Amino acid sequence: MEHFDVLIVGAGLSGIGAGAHLRMECPNKSFAILEGREAMGGTWDLFRYPGIRSDSDMYTLGYRFKPWDDPKAIADGPAILKYINETAKEFELDNKIRYNHKVSKAEWSTDDAHWKVTAKVGDEEKHLSCNFLYLCTGYYDYDEGYTPDFSGMNDFKGQIVHPQKWTEDIDYENKKVIVIGSGATAVTLVPALSEKAKHVTMLQRSPSYILSVPAKDFIANTLRKILPNRAAYTISRWKNVLMGLGIFTLSRKTPSFMKSLLKKGVKKEIGEELAEEHFTPHYNPWDQRLCLVPDSDLFKSINEGKADVVTDHIETFTEKGLKLKSGKELEADIIVTATGLKMKIMAGLQLVVDEKPVELSETITYKGMMYSDVPNAVSAFGYTNASWTLKADLTAQYICRMLNFMDEKSYAIATPRLKDSNVKAEPPVDFSSGYIQRALKEMPKQGSEFPWRVNQNYIKDIKMFRYGQIDDGTMEFKAKPAKKKVKEKASIAKQSS
Repeated sequence: MEHFDVLIVGAGLSGIGAGAHLRMECPNKSFAILEGREAMGGTWDLFRYPGIRSDSDMYTLGYRFKPWDDPKAIADGPAILKYINETAKEFELDNKIRYNHKVSKAEWSTDDAHWKVTAKVGDEEKHLSCNFLYLCTGYYDYDEGYTPDFSGMNDFKGQIVHPQKWTEDIDYENKKVIVIGSGATAVTLVPALSEKAKHVTMLQRSPSYILSVPAKDFIANTLRKILPNRAAYTISRWKNVLMGLGIFTLSRKTPSFMKSLLKKGVKKEIGEELAEEHFTPHYNPWDQRLCLVPDSDLFKSINEGKADVVTDHIETFTEKGLKLKSGKELEADIIVTATGLKMKIMAGLQLVVDEKPVELSETITYKGMMYSDVPNAVSAFGYTNASWTLKADLTAQYICRMLNFMDEKSYAIATPRLKDSNVKAEPPVDFSSGYIQRALKEMPKQGSEFPWRVNQNYIKDIKMFRYGQIDDGTMEFKAKPAKKKVKEKASIAKQSS
């Protein structure tokens, strides 16, 4: 069985970043990246719908160690995929990736101090082992998105497609299109589709907060002209980190002020009547993610008459489109169900520790990256209120520090242990988004106290991840059990049987 110091599962933005950190900070560690699909890139290779782009600026969604030098701060999918591929090439990760290796199970043995990993390769199963398991699998189901069970879907004579299943042969030119949804995917699709479609209607059950931002960051692009690339990138990154944190903090501390500020911005774009009817959510800002629209593209498509917004509930699909609960009927040739994602933590793989299956919902996350009583395993999980990669980068740095610390002290096993009875289990995130609410019962919990509580704060996490103590009294470190003891255990078990 092939053995590695580290096995990374997933070759998306997080997995390639993790590999790069291992190259830089743990150059003597052997590792491989197992990717279930046939190409790297994760989200940015999977999604192919028109207009696919980041919902965060690339100065914070990009890696800390690799400057983003494209003029566009809100980048399209192909540009992000190119950036990931460039990173893989720069750090010589291409030959580390094993494609079409879909990991289904990982079994930990304390006696051996390693994981046995089972991957499906076509119709066969392949087994590998590693000292440390690094899960960079994202947070949603790559096989299918979420579509509610709408009444009458089989009656519709046109085409129904979920954005996650979009293919290049879908012809929407001069067609009437309905996009069901009001989140980041919907507000991306509507202006993109409206460039060729006869008309596009965004049908939403309830509004989302939408913020118009420049597609190009003027300050970042100016800094790049007068400063070295890395210095310009660092300043731009911190500018956007602080700006994002400021907006989030204001949203939580003074929700009424942020409501009025966001509402004012939308009114300026499309007028008071439409803003009141279709862009005034009932929840507070940042109870769900803000939707960013670059250069007001959504509002432009509405103002130009290429698109409109309807706020209503679906009663049923019909042969020609949709019948709404208000009695209104919408006709369409194509209906796009931008109704969300299905969360799937760790891509559905089963963890087993010393022959006992791990129920993730019964674990508590340590620093938002490891699980209570699960040794030598880490998950890259980003922020809900900021760019995913900010947290993924910090996690990779911390794990490299931990691996080097363990080598220095001759430790082989690192297990988070919850010993403080005052720490209470709480929901993993304070977020009302549908995809999170649907999955709460299956997700690991967070604790009420540090280091079991998830900060959702990049500045606080820098202090903890880059400079915090590795041996903090919560992480239990052990050397690999001596072979003699392992044999004694086997002998005792044999005698007792």
